[in-house]
Amino acid sequence: MNILTLLEIVAAADGDRVALGDRDTGLTYAGLLDLAARTARRLDGGEGTVLYATTASPAFPAALFAAAWTGRPFAPLSYRLAGDPLRRLIAAQAPALLVAGRAVLDLAAEVPGVTGTGPDDLLRTAATMPPTETAAPQDPEAPAVLLHTSGTTGTPKVAVLRHRHLTSYVLESTELLSAAPDEAALVSVPPYHIAGVAGLLTGIYSGRRIVQLPNFEAAEWVRLAREQHVTHAMVVPTMLARIVEVLRADGGGLPALRHLSYGGGRMPRPVIERALELLPGVDFVNGYGLTETTSSIAVLTPQDHRDAVASADPRVRRRLESVGRPLPAVEIEVRDSGGRPVPQGSAGELWVRGPQVSGEYAHASHLEEGGWFRTRDGGWIDEDGYVYVEGRLDDVIVRGGENLSPGEIENALIAHPDVAEAAVFGVPDEQWGEVVAAAVVPRPGARVSAEDLREWVAARLRSSRVPALIDVRDSLPRNEMGKLLRRVLRAHLRPAPRP
Repeated sequence: MNILTLLEIVAAADGDRVALGDRDTGLTYAGLLDLAARTARRLDGGEGTVLYATTASPAFPAALFAAAWTGRPFAPLSYRLAGDPLRRLIAAQAPALLVAGRAVLDLAAEVPGVTGTGPDDLLRTAATMPPTETAAPQDPEAPAVLLHTSGTTGTPKVAVLRHRHLTSYVLESTELLSAAPDEAALVSVPPYHIAGVAGLLTGIYSGRRIVQLPNFEAAEWVRLAREQHVTHAMVVPTMLARIVEVLRADGGGLPALRHLSYGGGRMPRPVIERALELLPGVDFVNGYGLTETTSSIAVLTPQDHRDAVASADPRVRRRLESVGRPLPAVEIEVRDSGGRPVPQGSAGELWVRGPQVSGEYAHASHLEEGGWFRTRDGGWIDEDGYVYVEGRLDDVIVRGGENLSPGEIENALIAHPDVAEAAVFGVPDEQWGEVVAAAVVPRPGARVSAEDLREWVAARLRSSRVPALIDVRDSLPRNEMGKLLRRVLRAHLRPAPRP
């Protein structure tokens, strides 16, 4: 099955429904399929990958489906990368057609084997052409999307998502035309993120109108959500924290919003608790997944959120810190450093397998025996099957032989009334091997001291978890998707050698 088939099915069933854009003037499903067919004609005769290095617009789905129609891989790139790294990524995909803004086109002008066009030019040219008459290839093993991992710890790798991975994810997680005609999803994650691709495909198959926000800014997100009567949205934790602050300041709420999913990083428990209090009528969903697993592999459902908030049982309340349970077609295990399963409730590395799991990078598969993929995330699973992700294995702090989870300490710091954001990490220490360090961002107008924060944490957690070093900062370093760059903080905040 080709991902294009998903669009063809919906266009045949309800072609007049609006697929993309404004509820009154947007592009219908029949119109989007026609645009993809004309864009495919524009791509006919070319070879290699279709690169997309610009913000979300109608050119994004047109190029994605046209690439699938012509049997070419589609590779969205981060247009926010610095010049040399971005040029290297483009050159590595040659021969290729590059769809990008003027700055990126100029950057790639002399890259051999790469031809370029702007997104508006692509659509204008396609509109003058007849729809392609070529049938789309139906090889489920063909590469559909090439995504570069976020690279928070180094050079990004190219994850290969084949048509069978993407269609399996959509068919397992979404029902055909399950959305009501008035439903609209606000997509503010960029095209180069797995959530941007997965959100587009699931939105289309469900029949939910997609509203694109090219660049996230919290006040603009709130304005557009209100204007377009957005009912569904997906955000990363840093986005939600900023949206909550805007809503608190203006008091206007989000009257049309029914469903808000979040993922792409650890959600601090105080942030989700504030959001649940501010938006009591909204169904919240936490999705955990990786680029290599074709988006979510575990989900904390709206009912899970409601049960946790309403419960006085700490075990149930704690589920707000989990990522929920595995999807029906997905298996997740916790294993030790030798790859052996550990007892329930014990911490280790999360391993996953299922039909949507690629586990493949360019030129090499990283699947283990039995189709298992090592996530490189540390975590554990409780007696009820809820998965708790403690972060990247490299982020675990080993103090005097004791493994400490940064998330637990971050939750304690963010619960302080004067702290807006917090990041916890380990730094070398001659006595303990590593000690806990923290970087905190105060709320606007607030002042915090390291001693006050240490006392705050000590009153809530064991003494081994109290930060030895605290850096009060104006902001935390993050990549373009809002993921925390602990390595930057770790390099900045190292203890002085002992005399």
